[in-house]
Amino acid sequence: MAALNVRGVTKRFGLLDVLKGIDLEIDSGEFTVLVGPSGCGKSTLLNIIAGLETPSSGTIEIGGRVVNAVAPKDRDIAMVFQSYALYPSMTVRQNITFGMECRRVPKREREEALGRVARLLQIEPLLNRRPSQLSGGQRQRVAMGRALVRDPLLFLFDEPLSNLDAKLRVEMRMEIKQLHQRIRSTIVYVTHDQIEAMTMASRIAVINQGELQQFAEPDTIYNRPANLFVARFMGAPPMNTVAARLRTADGALYAVLGEDRPDAVRLALPNPPAAAREGDEVVLGIRPECIAEEQRRFGNDPRGSVMVEAPVEMIEPTGAETVVVLRLGGELVFGRLSPDVKPTVGQSSRFALDTRKICLFEPENGMLIQ
Repeated sequence: MAALNVRGVTKRFGLLDVLKGIDLEIDSGEFTVLVGPSGCGKSTLLNIIAGLETPSSGTIEIGGRVVNAVAPKDRDIAMVFQSYALYPSMTVRQNITFGMECRRVPKREREEALGRVARLLQIEPLLNRRPSQLSGGQRQRVAMGRALVRDPLLFLFDEPLSNLDAKLRVEMRMEIKQLHQRIRSTIVYVTHDQIEAMTMASRIAVINQGELQQFAEPDTIYNRPANLFVARFMGAPPMNTVAARLRTADGALYAVLGEDRPDAVRLALPNPPAAAREGDEVVLGIRPECIAEEQRRFGNDPRGSVMVEAPVEMIEPTGAETVVVLRLGGELVFGRLSPDVKPTVGQSSRFALDTRKICLFEPENGMLIQ
């Protein structure tokens, strides 16, 4: 049985359609991340699941039960907020057990649950402190502990790491993922950070302007994006997308970039989609890591590597790699080079392209050509 079913959910505020028919089926034990730009509707959807907002239409099922008319406290959920939402006058112990006290859970059960969660989150030394005496990461652990003592069917996380600095965000990301691996509970997690989405999720739901763009595993989202929005949103730098035309020669299909230019680039497509045809105008998508230094080889198939010469417009050394901006067929694209490779800006260099992972999109509607 699915832990959560979202069926045809819409939400309208006045004349503004915030959600436009969202459908999601989330399995028990799954870590699902809702990701998208600010204002796309992901937090509104989470609030509807939690019962803090009511949908304009559609149904929410938790554990096979329709909960549209059920109060938040009776939905068998626990929520972790961006702002931690801890009571400043209470100790950590009191913050974690307060909800159980309100539900009149016996003291012995409260203490057992507190001890279990404190050990799990490694906050036993903090139980007698108040929130003002804790770091941001410690406060987030306490907020998670307050949710975990309930042992709910569904955990909801609303951008819980956005207030933390970069180093602590990485540490807490690992902790939440390890926590999920230990307790195997169902989690719905909202973020605008695509790195969080890629590293933590079992499946990712990409939302834009209130519409679900794609719901799939991280590898599929990254390598086979359903449309141009997903291709351009996921990844840093994002997938390069450039106009191209398909041509055939010697029985093979090629994508030609800048066909009418003297610096046109012709890329063989070793795995062309079935719907691709000679003469079609397409948008070609290629990830930056598929553009590398000349010496790089991609896999064992020699057809997968194509050598091109292109002028270098800019380089960005990052330590772990060198990000390069070059011009292919008149279009600027990103590549990722080894850290010790630093081509000269303003001069042409040779690059290897992995054409096995090229994606082709319809220019009119932006959808992936299958």
